[in-house]
Amino acid sequence: MSGYPPTQFDLTQHDRYMQQCLELAQQAIGQTAPNPMVGSVVVKNGRVLGKGFHPKAGQPHAEVFAIREAVQTGEDLSDATLYVNLEPCNHHGRTPPCSEAIVHAGIGHVVIGAIDTDPRVAGTGRDRLRAAGISVVTSVLEQKCLELNEAFFHRIKTGLPFGIFKYAMTLDGKIATTSGHSYWITGQASRNLVHNLRASCDAVITGGNTVRLDNPHLNTHGVSKHCPLRVVVTQTCELPEDANLWKITDIEKTLVITLPDIQSGLKQKLRDRQVEVLELADISPQVVMKELGRRGFNSVLWECGGRLGAAAIKAQMVQKIYAFIAPKLIGGFEAPSPIDDLDLRLMTQAINLSRTQFQQIDADFLITGYV
Repeated sequence: MSGYPPTQFDLTQHDRYMQQCLELAQQAIGQTAPNPMVGSVVVKNGRVLGKGFHPKAGQPHAEVFAIREAVQTGEDLSDATLYVNLEPCNHHGRTPPCSEAIVHAGIGHVVIGAIDTDPRVAGTGRDRLRAAGISVVTSVLEQKCLELNEAFFHRIKTGLPFGIFKYAMTLDGKIATTSGHSYWITGQASRNLVHNLRASCDAVITGGNTVRLDNPHLNTHGVSKHCPLRVVVTQTCELPEDANLWKITDIEKTLVITLPDIQSGLKQKLRDRQVEVLELADISPQVVMKELGRRGFNSVLWECGGRLGAAAIKAQMVQKIYAFIAPKLIGGFEAPSPIDDLDLRLMTQAINLSRTQFQQIDADFLITGYV
């Protein structure tokens, strides 16, 4: 593109191409940790010369793929524009700096969606490009770009994964009958959405009671080649030996986090089946999330019962809620609810969700919001 600073028409084009970057980035959803999701396009005279996205850690970044395609066209890139939803990296990690790749390609203009808050970048990529004489525009579709990688930014800031608590309940607030039966509360369309939600996460956490009562698979049911690490947090390790979670494949892995010096026989049987067993003296939600953050996980889905869910919320290990509500009534004072006691005694103490959204999914309803 020529004519900087950009005109209003150029800004409209900026939005359009930045949206393409966001769509490209999402092709690797759930697979880039500990890295963010990034897409990039190279444009000249309204024609896309190259595009790409970062597929996973250790692979080239989005800008490199886009530049490779653009160079193959043989076009002069000095008046081309590279779009990218996140500031190009400016440090040597598993791959060389993208800022240098852009400079070496001779690209004249760069449009950035959001500045990277990673201290290793934090504006230095933008500054390196400008120092090389490249015109740089920032903050294009910035809010969308920030939201796409909110989990990455959260981990960079806190060292902990972004926690999502998901549950499904009846209209009267029950997650099972008084007998414990819970299949199925919501319809197939809602369950498909949950499978896609799992595919977007790096790990999914459940408790021992859920394993005993529901025997879940916690996989993505074919909607993605990616399956999050399935994590079971259990104090007693009194778990069935034939649980679905012990079926390990190339993409389906399971981690059991439990206390030391209990059920040593079962632990060995699980290890023999390639289930990872981690023994910790403290298995509180904070410690579990710290361990997953240490592994570079950006997002973690809590799919558990009310007791563990409440503990995670009280420990501030949950940042977002997905509440599925089915238009059904079960009744029963002893029927379980999705969240156990939060030690709140006054309505004024209630935890309010922000940025809430509401949508209908066939007969069900979904409310999402940030804690």
